[in-house]
Amino acid sequence: MGDKQSKEVSHNRLRTLATGLIRGESTMTLATAQDNAAWAAPVYYVFSRSAFYFFSDPDSRHIRESMPGCPVSAAIHSGSSSWEDIRGIQMSGVVYEVTGKIEAIEAIGRYLKKFGFTRKFFSEEQAIDLNAFRDRFHVRLYKFDPTLIYYLDNSLGFGFRETVHI
Repeated sequence: MGDKQSKEVSHNRLRTLATGLIRGESTMTLATAQDNAAWAAPVYYVFSRSAFYFFSDPDSRHIRESMPGCPVSAAIHSGSSSWEDIRGIQMSGVVYEVTGKIEAIEAIGRYLKKFGFTRKFFSEEQAIDLNAFRDRFHVRLYKFDPTLIYYLDNSLGFGFRETVHI
């Protein structure tokens, strides 16, 4: 029973560390590949419902290569000045366009809260919704839905990497 409890605490600690890193950072790098050519693109994201929401141009390479349902990988990491400080998230999953109104409203609300500077691109009386983002920036709302997540943290040991469920 003691071993099971310590593993559970360890998993809970890893989950806390991973979600803390995810919530504390703002940029995720999406990686795609097509025709033997890899591509990586950084995007601002918000984390909700165990998924990562972001805006992108539907004609951008990382969106074209990830739709519909092609495998994508993603990474989030904090800045570090030594190997002991390396912390990050490595993921694989799928990107979907968000079309549900309630899901979009929730994601946009979180996005505006996290990236408050975004409001200055819209007039004060303007409703800030999917249409407003599309019209102003020619973007759509997407979500990266991870199917596998690794948390890495060299402060826990050189090369430490474990799967985590968030």
